[in-house]
Amino acid sequence: MSVFESLRASLHDALVAVGIEPLPEVEVLEISRTREKSHGDWSANAAMVCAKAAGRNPRELAAEIVEKLELPKHVNKVEVAGPGFINFFLDNSWLHETLKEIVTAGTDDFARHNVGNGTKINVEFVSANPTGPLHAGHGRWAVFGDALCRLLERCGYEVVREFYINDRGRQTDLFGESLAAHRDGKPIPEDGYHGEYVAEWAKEMPADADPREWGIERALKDQSDTLQSMNVHFDVWSSEQELVASGAMDEVLKKLQNRDMVYEDDGAHWLRSSKFGDESDRVIIKSDGDPTYLLPDIAYHVDKFTRGESLIEILGADHHGYVPRMRAALVALGFESDRYEALIGQNVTLRRDGQELRLGKRAGAMILASDLLEEVGADVTRLVYLLQSIDTTQLIDLAIISAQSAENPVYYLQYAHARIQSLGRTAAERNITRAPLDAIDLSVLTDEHELEVLRELEALPEVVLAAMTARSPHQVTNKARELSAAFHRFWHNCPILRDDVAAELQQARLWLVEATRIGLAVSLDVLGVTAPDRL
Repeated sequence: MSVFESLRASLHDALVAVGIEPLPEVEVLEISRTREKSHGDWSANAAMVCAKAAGRNPRELAAEIVEKLELPKHVNKVEVAGPGFINFFLDNSWLHETLKEIVTAGTDDFARHNVGNGTKINVEFVSANPTGPLHAGHGRWAVFGDALCRLLERCGYEVVREFYINDRGRQTDLFGESLAAHRDGKPIPEDGYHGEYVAEWAKEMPADADPREWGIERALKDQSDTLQSMNVHFDVWSSEQELVASGAMDEVLKKLQNRDMVYEDDGAHWLRSSKFGDESDRVIIKSDGDPTYLLPDIAYHVDKFTRGESLIEILGADHHGYVPRMRAALVALGFESDRYEALIGQNVTLRRDGQELRLGKRAGAMILASDLLEEVGADVTRLVYLLQSIDTTQLIDLAIISAQSAENPVYYLQYAHARIQSLGRTAAERNITRAPLDAIDLSVLTDEHELEVLRELEALPEVVLAAMTARSPHQVTNKARELSAAFHRFWHNCPILRDDVAAELQQARLWLVEATRIGLAVSLDVLGVTAPDRL
């Protein structure tokens, strides 16, 4: 039983002992880590939650609860603070035991959960139109989606990564026409694609090639190469053209009609989406008989349910209206609303020398994801994208992320792991080896810098689970940065291989370093970033 679980169990028994009935829901009873050491290690709000229903003063009730508490393992003191907080002060043995658990679990099992219990989830992300290279904005969705998949897998879900190829419609037609215009020396269509890459690719295109089909294949190859360079891989690439040709769109239309979810008005076919939370009904077949974008999209989402019990998709900032109409369509077909989840991301702005760089396929100037990769590498690119929540706009300063200094959070994080590997090489040169863990006295780890590292490590499993639940990989990035910062402080203040360090302390610190290596390796793996041996 973890410290958190033992504290909850003890509080539960104490509440019963003081006559609190009915007991509050578990979710209401918050037991959280304190921010200030003077307030202990953990704090509970049980007395304040229960006081009103019990008709008692919260601080007095807290004192009664403390009297009835049977102190769990590692707890050496309990205090009542403020309006009725119950603060728990733990012995260092709690953190020493954490170290043993981390080393025993190793990189494969530390910070791993099984809340997913093998549930299959389909995650669709990036899905850029096959009309050009991925720009740096697309890179954000790629890295976020992949990190989210890694989190889901670490929490016990089976994940299918999917890319939707929008290879049907006016945009791909315009792209083909733009390529053909370059090849034939004719003017580019006014609403066509004017990027430099179009002219470059047109030179590669065989004279007898179909510009549209060749262009789609060329764009997909470029996108796939860029994604692989970012360490992003997909299990499924779905083609809209193939989906429609299979009859899936017609089949979905029949199902909607059979469920009386479609009606005709003014020659068009309308989906009764307002019945299921959308702000209005939506046209799915226009009066000329052509489907709108919505009908094939509905068919595609139905198809995705064959590859997952639930769907997650990552959409751009301009898709807020898309989500309620798609959810309405799926509910109209009989799917549960909570099986469809859409995450809306915000855009990226890049800055060089104080100037913002433009993003966009049609414009002549844009910065590509491949440009960013070439400049700073895949690891830096991934970590920078994962520094903040995807629902916030992001400004990336290329000068900062290119610097190898503490100002660059990416460098500082990877430097911690490299330092650990350097320590291992130095220890080997001096014939210093770690003794078996069960022979080590970890109680000598009492320096606050040592304990700070252990506190950061102890919190990592909880952060991994919280980040998965909130769909927020940046929480792991933040925790990894806090862990690396704590390790750097430990490194500067707690010598390890120096001759004047006592043998038992040296051994304990070597194991602390190994636990830190495991925590950093797990964090970097979740983020899809390499754990370097050297920098």
